[in-house]
Amino acid sequence: MSRYARQVAVPELGTAGQARLRAARALVVGAGGLAAPVLQYLVGAGLGGLRLVDPDRVDESNLHRQTLFRAGDIGRPKATAAAATLAGLNPDCPVTPVAEALRPANAATLAEGMDLVLDCADSFAASYILSDHCHARGLPLISASVIGAEGYAGGFCGGAPSLRAVFPDLPQRAGSCARDGVLGPVVGVVGSLQAQMALAQLAGIAPAPLGRIVSYDARHHRFGGFSFAGAPEPGWRPAFIDAAEIAAGDFVVDLRAPEEAPRLRPEARRLPAEAFGPGGPCPAPGQRAVLCCRSGLRSWTAAERLAEVWDGEIALVALGASGQG
Repeated sequence: MSRYARQVAVPELGTAGQARLRAARALVVGAGGLAAPVLQYLVGAGLGGLRLVDPDRVDESNLHRQTLFRAGDIGRPKATAAAATLAGLNPDCPVTPVAEALRPANAATLAEGMDLVLDCADSFAASYILSDHCHARGLPLISASVIGAEGYAGGFCGGAPSLRAVFPDLPQRAGSCARDGVLGPVVGVVGSLQAQMALAQLAGIAPAPLGRIVSYDARHHRFGGFSFAGAPEPGWRPAFIDAAEIAAGDFVVDLRAPEEAPRLRPEARRLPAEAFGPGGPCPAPGQRAVLCCRSGLRSWTAAERLAEVWDGEIALVALGASGQG
């Protein structure tokens, strides 16, 4: 116990909390800037094990904030490079790398056997996929996001309201690190908040972080926060599905421009999100609308517009990389 003596000495944790950490398993989705402090603190704290999911490779532009990586890691899969680094920090906490993308179809498999899920991905589609899965399974979700000089971390599901209860409407423009930039220390601060929330939840430290959001504004050097316990779940919940789940009779729309990518399927309509709404196209009675774009943002926007004039089932597909859709 000499490795953990300083944290065990904290009365709120103690030996009982340390034992709970040792028995705990967590899924971490994303091995980027947020995950750098999350992974190091969770591994250092002595968790029983982590499953780390990320499909990307280390790029030079990552190094200013993704502090698990070094120049020699450029070109390596992030998940495997991170796992190798973490093995040197604490070999008693095994990290299993999974170099693939989170999808609606594999979320259940990736989360199987886990006690908690951490959303460290640069993708709102991934955040909603994880929230939907965790809400249905009663699994705690600690989700965080940083754009520019601001960010937040919050505890969702596991008996608390889901991400959809707090953010039922998608913004008309969702930011991304690649498009809007991000400051490395801000990611470190928010990732550390996320790690502390995860440790508190897994160790049973009261009060639990579920149902709370903590925000950080680096421009004005201030923290904020609020409780959303008791927030109602929205009635309208368009779900993300895999492209492979599109059925023959679906009303399929590819919202990407022709110069972005070939049409998803020969029968798919090529339309912008703004085409939907009053006077716009609608599926036939009994059809399911399947709205597809790169990240899911335009699919959600089109779904909101379609739902104003049509009350049938709507599914969303995020076809490509994270970030701006």
